[in-house]
Amino acid sequence: MDFEDIKQLLIEYEIKFIRLAFCDISGRQKNIAIMADELEHAVKHGVSFDASAIRGFMNINESDLLLFPDLDTFSVLPWRPSDRAVARFYCFITYPDGRPFEGDGRYLLSEIERRSGKSGYSFLVGPECEFYLFETDEKGFPTRLPFDDAGYFDMAPLDRGENVRREICFAIETMGLKPERSHHEHGPGQNEIDFRCSSPLKAADDLMTFKTAVKAIAQQHGLFASFMPKPIENESGNGLHINLSLYEDNENLFERSDPKAMAFMAGILRRMKEITVFANPLSSSYERLGKFEAPSTVSWSHQNRSTLVRLPYADGNDCRMEVRSPDSSANPYLLISLLLSAGFEGISDDLTPESEAVGDMIASTHAEKLPMTLLEAVKEARKSSFISRVIPERIVDFYLEDREAEAEEGESHEAMISRYFRFI
Repeated sequence: MDFEDIKQLLIEYEIKFIRLAFCDISGRQKNIAIMADELEHAVKHGVSFDASAIRGFMNINESDLLLFPDLDTFSVLPWRPSDRAVARFYCFITYPDGRPFEGDGRYLLSEIERRSGKSGYSFLVGPECEFYLFETDEKGFPTRLPFDDAGYFDMAPLDRGENVRREICFAIETMGLKPERSHHEHGPGQNEIDFRCSSPLKAADDLMTFKTAVKAIAQQHGLFASFMPKPIENESGNGLHINLSLYEDNENLFERSDPKAMAFMAGILRRMKEITVFANPLSSSYERLGKFEAPSTVSWSHQNRSTLVRLPYADGNDCRMEVRSPDSSANPYLLISLLLSAGFEGISDDLTPESEAVGDMIASTHAEKLPMTLLEAVKEARKSSFISRVIPERIVDFYLEDREAEAEEGESHEAMISRYFRFI
């Protein structure tokens, strides 16, 4: 989409405010609002911001970075008033001299997508994201009281989230996502909405859009939406299953279990212990693994939901692999970059996956285990030469130091709730 097209959309939707959005290294979305009249300047020259105030970006001595809106990500925020409407762009981040900033996960993922295209491969990526709905108090602050006491696939009146999910589906549809299914999940107040897969960069953008829309629509209903990995100690956690399809010459290689598709899967299995700190970045993440169908072993199967990777029953372009260990506290740009890179490495090394797992792998005592604490995950990543080949070393160093500092605090469930519940 070029700027002339955008100008027409600004007039058509009577846009007065524009939000320029990006992610910090941990995956938390940030933004700055500009007036619509300033967009042309932002497109040509960028919008500077104090990057020393964003954890892991810059220091006070070299604090300036620039945001450049990606015009293909234009969207009107449907939960904002239509009068003097608000639009949003995701941004690329650069240094003042124009160099890409190495902490920009969007740029990193876009480069991996570009290089894969030059090699003749393309991907479809489909995140499946779970969340809880909680009541709020008289001041609008979140409580720990789930919105309902329903279970998996329950209906109203037990399921009180039907109307909320309906409005979320309408909202994300107007923002360019294609909702496919929605339902109540296992936990009280827990929900899932699945949307159509897309290219890697768009899939990561779509996930950030989805999380923003869920929180905004929930707030309009007097509720609070939590994507925290384990918001209720003894209930099902919030997973982020990542579905991956591999294409060569427009053919889905998973449709016929092509050796390259199996090598791609084997590459991810080989590196998943190293990737885990990026897939499961909080201490709370490890309360989820090994419980309620969340995997704890490096394993694969065709339909077994206790394995790390599952090849679901599907036809045609829906054939895919599903990575089941990640959760929604992950930075999707870094996580998807690592998964794709691990898969490519598997193709390059002509890997063959080990035998398909049989039985309940969560209860298995002989299978190779994923890291089961944040500190274990940090240690696995520190040993990895693969991680630093994909993500710039400066970013890896900060990320692992930050995760290690949290891990060493050894927080209880209540302490983790206090720290993260309102923010994830």
